[in-house]
Amino acid sequence: MSETADSFDYIVAGAGSAGAAVAARLSEDGRHRVLLLEAGPPDRNPWIHIPLGYPKTFVDPKVNWKFESTPQPALGGRQLYVPRGKTLGGTSSINGMVYMRGHARDYDGWRQRGCTGWDYDSVLPFFRKAENRERGADQFHGTGGPLNVADPPRSPLADALIAAAGEAGIPPTADFNGAQQEGAGYYQTTTGASRRWSSARAYLKPAAGRANLEIRTLCQATRVVIEDGRATGVEYASPRGREVALAVREVVVCGGAYGSPQLLQLSGLGPAAHLQAMGIPVLRDMPAVGSHLHDHFCTYLMWRCPQPVTMNMLDRSWALKIWAALRYGLARRGPMAVNGIRAGVFSRSDARLERPDLQINLMEWSTLERSRDQVKGHPFHAFTLGLVHLAPDGRGTVRLASPDPLAPPAISFNFLATEYDMQAMLAGGRLARRLAEQPALRPFVSGEIVPGGEYGNDDAGLMRFIRDTGTTNHHPAGSCAMGPEAGRTVVDPRLRVHGVAGLRVADASIMPAVVAGNTNAPSIMIGEKCAAMMLEDAAA
Repeated sequence: MSETADSFDYIVAGAGSAGAAVAARLSEDGRHRVLLLEAGPPDRNPWIHIPLGYPKTFVDPKVNWKFESTPQPALGGRQLYVPRGKTLGGTSSINGMVYMRGHARDYDGWRQRGCTGWDYDSVLPFFRKAENRERGADQFHGTGGPLNVADPPRSPLADALIAAAGEAGIPPTADFNGAQQEGAGYYQTTTGASRRWSSARAYLKPAAGRANLEIRTLCQATRVVIEDGRATGVEYASPRGREVALAVREVVVCGGAYGSPQLLQLSGLGPAAHLQAMGIPVLRDMPAVGSHLHDHFCTYLMWRCPQPVTMNMLDRSWALKIWAALRYGLARRGPMAVNGIRAGVFSRSDARLERPDLQINLMEWSTLERSRDQVKGHPFHAFTLGLVHLAPDGRGTVRLASPDPLAPPAISFNFLATEYDMQAMLAGGRLARRLAEQPALRPFVSGEIVPGGEYGNDDAGLMRFIRDTGTTNHHPAGSCAMGPEAGRTVVDPRLRVHGVAGLRVADASIMPAVVAGNTNAPSIMIGEKCAAMMLEDAAA
């Protein structure tokens, strides 16, 4: 076992959506020496970079933590598969590449909870700073930033969904991240030149040659070193054994909604009784660490398609695979050049709500199996409407399952905690079926596969289906929540851990409430804003 200690101005633990942005921005002007630790390998797996490659990385333990939840009582005791990226770029290297910010009022709601500086007008400049939108800049969007944001090519199925939504009374929207989120339209994607544009591609590739930035892969942070109430370094496991790096200024924890509370708890910051039960010395009793976890709940409704416009057969035919590979390799075109999630709908489960609480994603495929072991499509053309509840009431926890710092955490979501949670999903299921019945989509529908006849068409059957199949939509948040109250939250509005000097958290775990939409873009924004605040504090 080796034990070394070298010194940096800043140490960033976790090279995911936020962590990559933090490290790149802190090292940008060359004045500060920055260490970035990443538990996974470099992002060299070719499937990471091909837009349609994420069904491969979804089950690959080399680049995916492949967590599982604890048994969930409201879901019949099922354990849910919880994929998370384990490579440079984190989950931005294995996700579906949808660029979505959430609703403007999500951020205004953060401000109302006491999170000064996090209202929409305050965070918008950081979204714009991060962005290079191929469509061009406007009051909502930027160009010239590190994160490329592209428009997918149109497809007959996506056009039909948008038209069907109009027939069902849901208007079109040209930009879910602009003036009007509610509606139906094409998604923007974090891609460029038909390649994935992860946070590693956006931030770390341009920064990799900087003399003041050191990126260490296969190095898993196991403890923040805290002395006399101040974070002074990070202990980590590397191929060489146990190592320690010292931080002269600050440590930034960017492990995501599961990894960040786990690392804080391993460091003695968390619910005292839990830490004592795990044999972890309590440095500060912080009940909020690992509490308040929540995520978008989802399920998938599927329809058989009589037209050859889906991707299902690509998985079944070597001739189609070779054709797709040649098209992609020679011209960066064809099915491998897109993410297959081109369009969707934002709507409300109840007309009395002030903003959307439902998202319906059109997936141009269907799955016979979607598990931690494999993703396998149906042997015929079909498509999926993924139903997502954006505003769940349920709050869960992230706890240590073991004092072993390399063991996975214990994750509990507490989905379907209230009647509203179920009623919103029911409303979404009815809406998905109504969309499939509209004249514009009818030519693409030849029968419902899932839920299908096994569950029937009434609400009781739909409720049973939701409990039997509902799962995480992979947008966890809130487990190191931000707020002014030290006893009830983990970090203050400058993302400093309450009561511990020199320590911040920057990732989706700090969200007081999860945003209404995919969380990669907001996590990158959080990283941008955290780095800006740190540089402000360093200059003061």
